[in-house]
Amino acid sequence: MLKIITNSLDETRALGEKTGKHLEPGTVLTLTGDLGSGKTTFVQGLAKGLDIPDDYYITSPTYTLINEYPGRYHLFHVDLYRIDNYADLDDIGLYEILSGDGVVAIEWADKLPKNLLAEYLAIHIDILNDESRKISIVAHGLRGENLIKKL
Repeated sequence: MLKIITNSLDETRALGEKTGKHLEPGTVLTLTGDLGSGKTTFVQGLAKGLDIPDDYYITSPTYTLINEYPGRYHLFHVDLYRIDNYADLDDIGLYEILSGDGVVAIEWADKLPKNLLAEYLAIHIDILNDESRKISIVAHGLRGENLIKKL
């Protein structure tokens, strides 16, 4: 487990960027935390680390549910905030995306079925104050463990 305190949006993005630079195809990241904690900010940095062109503005896919961006590896940015049941996950094509070779970042991942993911990087963001966040990163599987060592 890795715990990091960031003191600005820029620092949260920079951590996301550093993470993105070390990702491999097929990596899944789960993001949890309260509304406004910085999940999308982290994914913005992740996109930069994956070499997604700057003309793609990374926003939370709250209403579209999944945004896809081209980069060194395709980034699938998933937002499960509005998902009410597991059947909806199949309807949006999440299982297909998870079995592919893109990088998948899932916001509100606590809505996923338990034991769905065997290997992933769990990122939880706590709000400390208006600017500061405590970001906890837990590896589930060898790929995640290797990534934490690089961070």
